[in-house]
Amino acid sequence: QVQLVESGGGLVQPGGSLRLSCAASGSIFSINAMGWYRQAPGKERELVAAITSGGSTNYADSVKGRFTISRDNAKNTVYLQMNSLKPEDTAVYYCNAADLVAARVRYLEVWGQGTLVTVSS
Repeated sequence: QVQLVESGGGLVQPGGSLRLSCAASGSIFSINAMGWYRQAPGKERELVAAITSGGSTNYADSVKGRFTISRDNAKNTVYLQMNSLKPEDTAVYYCNAADLVAARVRYLEVWGQGTLVTVSS
């Protein structure tokens, strides 16, 4: 069974930093793209950052220059380093894997369970 397990969320003061991790498990053969989305209360889920297996990245304008996405293909793990956090970054952050192949089954998308990030003084 394919799973994405996130970790690293929590409470941080404005201006602080957090690092999120997401590990995929379950006889993974390949993952095309991995990314992070977030959903704040009362708002739609939005893309924060994504990275392909080749290392190409994409960021939401609101996090450019503050967040960095990286990936360890050997560990099927994606990271999100979040610096200079703002209260408006408060949300549940979800890990996403797109075009994943595991045990000869192809998955268009797999989602993690989400991890809460709260930025508050």
